[in-house]
Amino acid sequence: MSGPARTAGPGKGRPGKGGTGTGGTGTGGTGKAKTGKAGQGRGRTAPGTPWGTTWLLLGFMLVNFADKAVLGLAGPDIMREFGISRQEFGASQAAFFALFSVSALAVSALTKKVRTSVLLLGMALLWSAAQLPMVWAAAGFGTLVLTRVLLGAAEGPAAPVAVHHLHGWFGQRDRNLPTAVLMVGAAAGVAVAAPVLSAVISGWGWRWAFGTVGVIGLVWAVVWRRYGSEGPLAPPVGPAARRAAEGAEVAAEVPLRRILLSGTFLTASVGSFAAYWLMSSKLTWLPDYLETVLGWDAHRAGLMVGAGAVANGVVLLVHGVVAQRAARRGRPGRLPSGAGAGVLLLLSAAAVTVFATAGADWLRVPMMFGPMALALPMMTVSQTAVARITPPSQRGVVLGAVVCVFALGGVLAPLVLGGIVDAGATTAQGYENGWLFTAGLLAVAGVLTAVFLRPERDADRLGVPETPSPGVPVAH
Repeated sequence: MSGPARTAGPGKGRPGKGGTGTGGTGTGGTGKAKTGKAGQGRGRTAPGTPWGTTWLLLGFMLVNFADKAVLGLAGPDIMREFGISRQEFGASQAAFFALFSVSALAVSALTKKVRTSVLLLGMALLWSAAQLPMVWAAAGFGTLVLTRVLLGAAEGPAAPVAVHHLHGWFGQRDRNLPTAVLMVGAAAGVAVAAPVLSAVISGWGWRWAFGTVGVIGLVWAVVWRRYGSEGPLAPPVGPAARRAAEGAEVAAEVPLRRILLSGTFLTASVGSFAAYWLMSSKLTWLPDYLETVLGWDAHRAGLMVGAGAVANGVVLLVHGVVAQRAARRGRPGRLPSGAGAGVLLLLSAAAVTVFATAGADWLRVPMMFGPMALALPMMTVSQTAVARITPPSQRGVVLGAVVCVFALGGVLAPLVLGGIVDAGATTAQGYENGWLFTAGLLAVAGVLTAVFLRPERDADRLGVPETPSPGVPVAH
């Protein structure tokens, strides 16, 4: 896609990668020169450019969600080896989220003091190290739970910090598509992980699946250490942020209470909670459902999960392209801003209902390839909507607050669905009840989102101006 260049507002330029920088929401001076040089001299997809950074962060999210998927893919083997019930296995998956929300909020708060490029590197190193102990043959169920807690603490801030970093490269009207690409990592991570890790599990055992994702994470960290850098729209951090605020070089901050109590923030949190509940439920229980209820073997189930994840990615990308075109036109659509995401949640609820109750595979299985995934664009919408109502200097904190809320879906979904399945008269009946519960949650969230998610209205009310794009095209 391409679009006209936009001239950013005034502001000091940022020095090279090594400094904290003093640039505010605008670009000028050396910051603008850096962007122009990156865009003209090295191409728009090279490292140190908007889209080059987007692809690096897509790799970050791929590894992030491969880490999450490995436990679900190895679930049947783990339950057999350790002799645990589905509810106990759900507890091990929920352990991942024990510190996830707290860590997301705490580390996101650090974005006001520490460069996001440094935080992203630290997270990748920590979550990779957390996977490796499970390669040890003596590591049991207790070790699994402990490593999942550590992994969750390391991965909790991944999405808000990555989105905050990405938005330092793109203005408000250019953020929909790159944010969608970032969220595709959630789908594509599973698409890549499902067949690859299923093959690893079949050939070398489930323990080496954990080792594989740990090593891949270390490789990404090496690449990021070499090529990761801050964008020209990234807010200053540390002492530079205080100097910029004193010089009125950055947008004035808004009391957090007003942002957190806005209709946009609350419904973005509820809607993304429901979408993340569905995503976590599928990651944890879909492989087991396909094997125990539909009678598929592990290899076929892994391929189907991967194919469904590819469809998820397509849904996210199509939505990102459509949303970005609408944002660049600057004209109101047929639905109020934000209402479309609520409609997609309602359609996803209908698809989950069909998936749960259909008696034939020819009707049930197609629901995995797109219709159920219509909830996932809410993950993109929640990030861009919240970014719109938040000054850049507070963006990392507020994005972390959204993740803190919706990550509770990851904590509760494995436990609740595991309990519902175990409480069913049969495994099949238990799964049907669990999927219907999920459909109801999506429907409620869809109605609330359609009615109350209004980012432009709340941004005007809060006095938050739109962030302009850098002074060169960010098209790709």
